[in-house]
Amino acid sequence: MSNKLNSALLEKAVTDILSYSEGGSITRGGDEIQGKKRNFIETVEIQITLKNYDPQRDKRFSGSFRLPTVPRPNLKCCMLGNAAHCEQADRIGVPHMSVDDLKKLNKNKKLVKKLAKKYDFFMASDNMIKQIPRLLGPGLTKAGKFPTLLSSSDDMQEKIDEVKSTIKFQMKKVMCLNVAIGNVSMEKKEIIVNTQLAANFLASLLKKQWQNIGQMYVKSTMGPPQQIFF
Repeated sequence: MSNKLNSALLEKAVTDILSYSEGGSITRGGDEIQGKKRNFIETVEIQITLKNYDPQRDKRFSGSFRLPTVPRPNLKCCMLGNAAHCEQADRIGVPHMSVDDLKKLNKNKKLVKKLAKKYDFFMASDNMIKQIPRLLGPGLTKAGKFPTLLSSSDDMQEKIDEVKSTIKFQMKKVMCLNVAIGNVSMEKKEIIVNTQLAANFLASLLKKQWQNIGQMYVKSTMGPPQQIFF
């Protein structure tokens, strides 16, 4: 699929985002605004408004795509593992819980909710994943954090990186979508490539592809939105 994003416009938007996050000044609408360096790494996301799309009548879409550069390296993972996986998780410094640890939660909704809140995503050993609903109830599913399967032949670190690199577009009842595609510690080129790939992937999910995209912005957590498609 051809890339409909104007590369010069995208490059300027990303340059401004990075400059603003470093405390530099950028020009916006003819006015100069001063950036500020924050004491955390800001995430960069794309925000998309759809057009000619009826969430009630048109087919809902959902799709996942792996970006070449991890957009959010700080996402926290917890391994719900068998003995071998818990040992492996221990070696690479990943928090883990065994069947016995999960049984201790006793399906207590508050404790399961607390667990779901503590981590950004979960992975589970193949011989444990079927037991999760029985051990924890529907809490992780409700939080949208049902574990990713880790089979005995998978490399745990590689699988964690894969989950951290994967973005998901899902049509709900609203016409706006936003997804993290980078962070301000990345190279400019990496953010540009991630943005282009994410935008093309979203277009491929839509009925009329780019004709269903109204506007697209990129912005850092604390920075102003930069329009890259209209």
